[in-house]
Amino acid sequence: MHPTLPKLLPGNFPEIHRKQLKTLQVNLGYLCNQSCVHCHVNAGPTRTEMMDDDNIDLLVELLGTGQIETLDLTGGAPEMHQRFNYLVTQARKAGVHVIDRCNLTILTEPGYEDLTGFLADHQVEVVASLPCYSMENVDKQRGNGVFERSIQALKCLNKLGYGQADSGLVLNLVYNPQGASLPPNQTALEQDYKRELKAHFEIVFNQLFSLANMPIQRFGSMLISKGEFDGYIDLLRNNHRDDNLDSVMCRTLISVDWQGHLYDCDFNQLLALPLAGKDKPHLRDLFNSDFEGLSISTANHCFGCTAGQGSSCKGAL
Repeated sequence: MHPTLPKLLPGNFPEIHRKQLKTLQVNLGYLCNQSCVHCHVNAGPTRTEMMDDDNIDLLVELLGTGQIETLDLTGGAPEMHQRFNYLVTQARKAGVHVIDRCNLTILTEPGYEDLTGFLADHQVEVVASLPCYSMENVDKQRGNGVFERSIQALKCLNKLGYGQADSGLVLNLVYNPQGASLPPNQTALEQDYKRELKAHFEIVFNQLFSLANMPIQRFGSMLISKGEFDGYIDLLRNNHRDDNLDSVMCRTLISVDWQGHLYDCDFNQLLALPLAGKDKPHLRDLFNSDFEGLSISTANHCFGCTAGQGSSCKGAL
């Protein structure tokens, strides 16, 4: 059991239920070329957990049924999975929109030189982590040299058409606060990002997603070590807005872990909170089960999605 879980359960989050499934968010594994402080999956270069061939093939079969609109690939660095290109290709053949949750620096790693071209050729939406437009703040959160390499990757994406008007190649950036605070207004911050990145680096992008840090895994452990965990939970709970409940990502999304098990969201996955109270539902269950209308497993971390302007995989609600 993760040390944050006893502090999150039992929670008093309002009861919510699933709508029609539209998005499958798949964690291909925890291998990553970075080890970020805010990472809620504890990903890093030494992790070995990766989705096996059987589950990849099952996933491709499921995408061919037509019931999934969007395949949202995450990790770790999802691009480091050996069958990443195959999965993307098969999804696009099935008419499924694909999102790549990219840390940007993977695009500059040896052996990945052709990745940007592959993403563009298959019209993959890139959702890229860039927690600030300042080198000092980015390197503090993600490691020395990360900002410079991120800028290099963004320039490569722009050169191929990503973020450019009418190109059809979508490039969205992701902001996370540095610590135990709510993210600022997404619209205003997006304007700052666009102004600064254009002025200093000639970089353009489509949207900025402003996400709250979740008090689980690596970030949660850091809060506990600093004695800030309870205060952060209070901050999230005190800023909860019922208006955000209808738009939280778990209503239309199912999260899949590297072993093929299903969860209500990526965060519940890392806390091992079962989807709909079931005993480890699996990808194969999506062929013959309808989860619409079922209750969603919640705990106190869920206030991170409904506090203030709200927070989801697509930014503010």
